[in-house]
Amino acid sequence: MNSTVTLNIIRFILLFALQILVFNNMELFNFINPFPYILFILLFPINGNKAFLIICSFILGLGLDMFENSGGVHAAACVILAYYREDLLKFSYGISYEYHTIKITDKISKELFTYLLIGVLLHHTILFGLEIFRFNFIWEILLRTLLTTLFTLILCILIIYLIKPSKK
Repeated sequence: MNSTVTLNIIRFILLFALQILVFNNMELFNFINPFPYILFILLFPINGNKAFLIICSFILGLGLDMFENSGGVHAAACVILAYYREDLLKFSYGISYEYHTIKITDKISKELFTYLLIGVLLHHTILFGLEIFRFNFIWEILLRTLLTTLFTLILCILIIYLIKPSKK
């Protein structure tokens, strides 16, 4: 098996298991849970198959919905994030991401930070918008989105630093 495929399978299983076992049990202010499982979607190889990514994202979100009994909101948010991932990469890195190999885990640059921030914000906006789905709760949606985005972004950056290959 290809090492990239093996790495993505391990990343999928590990992030899913960590989300279910650890991060779903973490709460900040009794309503903010981090969702670093979306790192699987954000760190998927740039030259990977987009249809495969969307299918894997759906499976990831659906699995999380089954454990959280959340009615499909994670699956919808993951599929939308996977669908718009290429546009987020173009916005963050420019057109050059298609012609050069960008290693996301090399360092935390401003392009990577922008990419992570917009990706996490998009996912959380869709997630909480579908979860609450009432216009008169718009302030609660915005507050939960912003606070959870901040918490998730910090955890994602910490996880990237933990899995970053060492320079030799």
